[in-house]
Amino acid sequence: MNVHVTDGTTDAARPFAWFRSLGRKGRHAFFAAFGGYGLDSFDYQTLPFGLAAITAYFGISSGEAGLLSTTTLVVSAIGGVGAGVLADRIGRVRTLQLTIAMYTVFTVLCGFAPNFESLLVFRGLQGLGFGGEWAVGAALVAEYCTARYRGRTVAFVQSAWAVGWGLLVIVYTVLFSVLDEAVAWRVLFWVGVLPALLVLWVRRRVEDAPEVTARRAAAKSRGSLAGLFRHGLLRTTVFAALLATGVQGGYYTLFTWMPNYLKDSRGLSVVNTGGYFALLIPGAFVGYVCGGYLTDLLGRKKTFLLFSVLSAILIVLFVQLPYGANGLMLLISFPLGFSTSAIFSGFGAYLAELYPTEVRATGQGFTYNFGRAVGAAFPAVVGFLGAGGAIVLGAVGYAIAALALLGLPETRGRDLAAVPS
Repeated sequence: MNVHVTDGTTDAARPFAWFRSLGRKGRHAFFAAFGGYGLDSFDYQTLPFGLAAITAYFGISSGEAGLLSTTTLVVSAIGGVGAGVLADRIGRVRTLQLTIAMYTVFTVLCGFAPNFESLLVFRGLQGLGFGGEWAVGAALVAEYCTARYRGRTVAFVQSAWAVGWGLLVIVYTVLFSVLDEAVAWRVLFWVGVLPALLVLWVRRRVEDAPEVTARRAAAKSRGSLAGLFRHGLLRTTVFAALLATGVQGGYYTLFTWMPNYLKDSRGLSVVNTGGYFALLIPGAFVGYVCGGYLTDLLGRKKTFLLFSVLSAILIVLFVQLPYGANGLMLLISFPLGFSTSAIFSGFGAYLAELYPTEVRATGQGFTYNFGRAVGAAFPAVVGFLGAGGAIVLGAVGYAIAALALLGLPETRGRDLAAVPS
């Protein structure tokens, strides 16, 4: 019998060696987290894309329309923290099922909303599931990964956001082309039932990493928010939350106001505005994937710093180009989508490596979603200041992220079992 032997270097050079290293159970966990986050993105984007039709249908003001988005983000932050605590107490997979089921049910109910008030409630409750899924899925996959491949593996999970986003664009285009807007926005929400199928598959095929389950069961204290602020973790929690705030503040500022900026400040039509997003979304997907490889190659902190600087520069350049330089703006769209998405790739691995098993999902859920809640205020400030030059405020967010790195350690190569309790 011939036996083929390879060393670690040869194996690492193979395409998708990171995927093979997960093993059968780890691959199931990867598909569950990838699918959950992709469909999370799909269901989240139903509101932004249907918002114009919803505004007209219910006759609501722009302020009330904005309240729908703000409510989703704020409640999602609460959901993210709660899901992290729950995942450390009852397990990653059970919590993943709950979060997917929650955002599925309430996305569909949004399509049945008889008035603005009920839509606001349903959308807020959808946010609980939306906010919780990422932290739980990232922790689940990170605990199956070897230290060598953790950055790129969890980054591929993060790339699912662009996949779900792109799928929603296709569905939106088809529905709003063949149906009246008064009906199309409802059908868009109803299509959000798709994640229910994923819940059934997760229930049958996915389980928590066995070694981590044993350590979590033996821990004296699990899923404690107070534990994140004890002496040994206080500094980590404060600076990790600051990092998440800066990155998400910059991101939400840019992508909340870009369509309005392109239309009002640059005078572009809806079709021409779509051209920018046709480059931004592929740039985002490539950024998520490449960012993961860079976190393994350069280290977590260097990668965050690199894309903080690039994102800030590109935002300023994008909005400061002279009026009429639309061709140059179009060229910048791809690298802008790339850099502002690549910076997110490191979060799943980095936050997992900063916290011990008994509060890992809690730490990820709290710091990431604290950043989401505070970062959501950045677009509101821009709303008062006006789009255009005020979008440069997003660059301030990335500066905050870069400064936060000064208080955090480098964790590349860290064994999750060795993270001190």
